[in-house]
Amino acid sequence: MIKVSETARQKVMTMMNEEGFNASTDFVRVGVKSGGCSGLSYELKFDKSSTDADKVFEDNAVRILVDKKSFLYLVGTTLEYSGGLNGKGFVFNNPNAQRTCGCGESFSL
Repeated sequence: MIKVSETARQKVMTMMNEEGFNASTDFVRVGVKSGGCSGLSYELKFDKSSTDADKVFEDNAVRILVDKKSFLYLVGTTLEYSGGLNGKGFVFNNPNAQRTCGCGESFSL
C-alpha cells in the first residue's frame, strides 16, 4: 500500500484541480523507472483511468495507481510534500530504499 500525508494530499488536490483533473474520480499514478544517480527514479503524474496491470489504492482521499512492477519497489512508501524556501516538492519516503541520492529523486535497493 502507498500512503499519502496530509500535506501531500492538499497539494495533490490543488494540482489536480489546476490541471483539469477531478480528485474524486481521477488518479495519481506513481511508478519507478530506470535512471537517476542511484539507479531508479520515481515518477508521479495524474491519470484518468486504470488498466488491468495497475494496483489501485486510496489513502487520505487520494486515489493512487501503481503498475505491478513498480509496486514491488514502492510497497510501504509514504508520499509527502515539502514546501517552503528549501522545499523539494513531492518526497517519497520509501522503507525499501537502501540508498538515495542527495536530491531524493532516485534510489537503489
